[in-house]
Amino acid sequence: MYSPSMNDMALARPLIRLIRAMHAVETRLEAALEPVGLSLAKLGALSKLVEAGEPLPLGNLAERLSCVRSNITQLVDRLEVEKMVVRIHDPNDRRSVRAALTEEGRARYAAGVAAMDEAEKRLFGSMSSEDRALLLERLDALASAG
Repeated sequence: MYSPSMNDMALARPLIRLIRAMHAVETRLEAALEPVGLSLAKLGALSKLVEAGEPLPLGNLAERLSCVRSNITQLVDRLEVEKMVVRIHDPNDRRSVRAALTEEGRARYAAGVAAMDEAEKRLFGSMSSEDRALLLERLDALASAG
């Protein structure tokens, strides 16, 4: 039977605190996006379409979002129902379907970015610029740690 050492427990506490903080931030961001009818996943997909500047094959969109194709199919289904994207056939490959941003999608994306900006101000507004810079530095270090 595995028994955690004191060193394991010391490491787990910061990780658990980090996970709890990430969950709390995610919850706040989802709540900020709700009034504009978006989720983080929807905003992420719209963002990739805006960045691309052209319709993207669903497989390419999945790669850009680092998720599996079946998840993208479901996400694009929801975006299409809400008139934020349309599916179009790829003129160069009849088997491929592309997601194209609509005007509604562009408008909701802009509203989502504004909501995220406001949420960011609320989350970090009480931090000094030095504390924000230090936080970003530490987050980058965590992201690149092997």
